[in-house]
Amino acid sequence: MSRTVKATERLSGATPRWAMLLGTLGPAFVASVAYVDPGNVAANLTAGARYSYLLVWVLVFANAMAMLIQYQSAKLGVVTGRTMPEILGRRLRPAARRLYWAQAEVVALATDLAEVVGGALALHLLFHVPLPLGAVIVGAVSMAILAIQDFRTQQRFELAIVGLLAVITIGFLTGLALSPPAPSGVVAGLLPRFDGPDSVLLAASMLGATVMPHAIYVHSALARDRHRSDPAEEFTGAAIRRLLRGTRVDVVVALGVAGVVNIGMLLLAASTLAGEEGTDSIEGAHAAIQSALGPAVGAIFAVGLLASGLASTAVGAYAGATIMEGLLERRIPLVLRRSITLIPSIVVLALGVDPTWSLVVSQVVLSFGIPFALIPLIRLGSSKSVVGEYAMRLPLAIASWTSAALVVALNIVLLWLTFAPGPQG
Repeated sequence: MSRTVKATERLSGATPRWAMLLGTLGPAFVASVAYVDPGNVAANLTAGARYSYLLVWVLVFANAMAMLIQYQSAKLGVVTGRTMPEILGRRLRPAARRLYWAQAEVVALATDLAEVVGGALALHLLFHVPLPLGAVIVGAVSMAILAIQDFRTQQRFELAIVGLLAVITIGFLTGLALSPPAPSGVVAGLLPRFDGPDSVLLAASMLGATVMPHAIYVHSALARDRHRSDPAEEFTGAAIRRLLRGTRVDVVVALGVAGVVNIGMLLLAASTLAGEEGTDSIEGAHAAIQSALGPAVGAIFAVGLLASGLASTAVGAYAGATIMEGLLERRIPLVLRRSITLIPSIVVLALGVDPTWSLVVSQVVLSFGIPFALIPLIRLGSSKSVVGEYAMRLPLAIASWTSAALVVALNIVLLWLTFAPGPQG
C-alpha cells in the first residue's frame, strides 16, 4: 500500500472526529511556548508593577493577533508540505535571501538571549547558582531536550515541551489564585491607552514577547513535520480540510492557554507588586511575591520561570535551525547550533548586564522583527499560486493586514519617542 493511500485512510471519514482532533494536537503547543518565555515574564511583570492594569489591552490584542498569525503559519506547512523559510528561500534572489536570513538570525539571537537569561535567573533564584554558570546549565538541558527531537520522534519532543508548558502554567498562575486582581482594574485595563513614552516601550516589548517572529517561522515547520514530512506526499482536498480543522483547534487551545498565562502574570504584578519599589525586575518581583504570598509560592514561581527558559530555548534553537535550513539551504545539527548561540548569553551575563533589562530590550528587538515575518506570511497565505484554494478570504486578509499595520505603527511611534529630541530649554 502506498504512503499516499495510507495517509488518506488515516484522515478518512472512518476515523472518529475526536481521534482526528487529538491526532492534530501538538504543534501549536510547542509554538505557544514562545509566547510564555522569560521575555514575557520580564515584560509582563514590569508592565504590571509600573502601570498596574493599564496595559492589559495590549496582551488581549496581541494574543488574538497571535492566534490568527500562528494558524496561517501552520496552514502554510500543512497545505504546501514546506516551511515558510523554504518557500521564501525559493522565491528570493540570492542577495535578498541572505539579507533576509541576517535579520531573521538577529531575531533568533535576541530570542535566545531572553530564554537563556531567564532560565539562568531562575536557577539563581532557586539555588543561588551564578548567572553565567546557570546559562551553561540551561544550554546543556536544552540540548538534551533537542536530542529527543533529533533521534526519536516529533511526538516525543512535543510531549516533553507540553509537560514543561504545564509546569509553566502552574508556576505563574498559582500566585494569582492567592492574590486575585480587582475586577474594576481589569475592565479599565481593556481600554487602549498609554501613559508616556516608557509605557509605549513596554507595550512594544509585550507585543514582541507575545507575537514572536521565530514562532511564525517555526510553526510551519512543526505542522509540516507532524503531518507532511514528505513534501511529495499527496493528500486529498478532504484530508487537508480535516487537518486544517484540527489545526484550528490546536491553535485556539494552545494560544488560549498561553494568553491566560500572560495576562495572569500581568494581573499578578498589578495586584501584588504595583507601587512597590524595586518590583519591576524579575528578582524584585520574586522577592515581593515570596514576601506577600509565602516562600512556597515564590519557589513555584521560580520553577515556572525555569521551565519557561528550558522549553523556550529548545524551541528557539529548533526555530533557528529551520530558518537557516530554509533560507541558506544549510543544515547544522541542532545541538551544535545550540552550543554556538549559547555564547552571547553567557557573555552578557558575565559582563554583569542587568538580566531583567536585557530581557525587556530583547523583546523590543523582536517587536521590530515581527513585520519581516508577518508581511511575507500574509502575502504567501493570500497567494493562490502558493496555497491554492486555501488562500485567505477577504475578511481574514483585511484582519491580517490591519494587524501588520498596527505593529508597524507601534514601532514607528516607539522610534520617534525614543530618538526624537526633547524640548529645548
